[in-house]
Amino acid sequence: MPWWSWRPGPASGGDPETRSSVTVEEAVRVGPPTPRQPGDDCPGGEHPLIADMSATVEPVTLRRICDALDLLDVRYLADGDGNLLAMWERHAVLVTLEGPEDEILVLRARPHATVPPDWADRAYRVVNEWNHTRRFCKAYVGDATERGQLPIYAELQVPLAAGAHDALLVELLDCGAAVATSFVDWLHDEGALL
Repeated sequence: MPWWSWRPGPASGGDPETRSSVTVEEAVRVGPPTPRQPGDDCPGGEHPLIADMSATVEPVTLRRICDALDLLDVRYLADGDGNLLAMWERHAVLVTLEGPEDEILVLRARPHATVPPDWADRAYRVVNEWNHTRRFCKAYVGDATERGQLPIYAELQVPLAAGAHDALLVELLDCGAAVATSFVDWLHDEGALL
């Protein structure tokens, strides 16, 4: 089974002066989430070409996703089944359309590194920390691989049955790719899991 086919069925840290006190256990917060602040999460700012894009709402197709990824200079591989895979140094992101009518845009990130099974409790605490303090991507621990290791995922799903204009599609893909990179960096650094 491909790594991206498993699916189980967020808020960012605020200003340090406004954070509530928390109990820390092995560098993972176990208290209430910190308040959200304006400007947290996905980097803001206009993409230079977004202002010139068509505002016409059209169905979201794989071709339009490819065009948006090209505009964002995200390199990807296509598997011929409607899945696109973008690779970074520490992770990969699957970009696809799912649902009965391919109406759900899915970005599913997976770090290349996995977690040994005896770290399962820590992995769940770290993933829960991400879900309590971040927006956009939900994170989860996947089923054990054939080698017994636990993969970690971050996933963004957006229903787009009504369609989307080009600027929104570019913004969703740009945000998803940026948050995926932040997630993986966080797992390696602050989350201390990988």
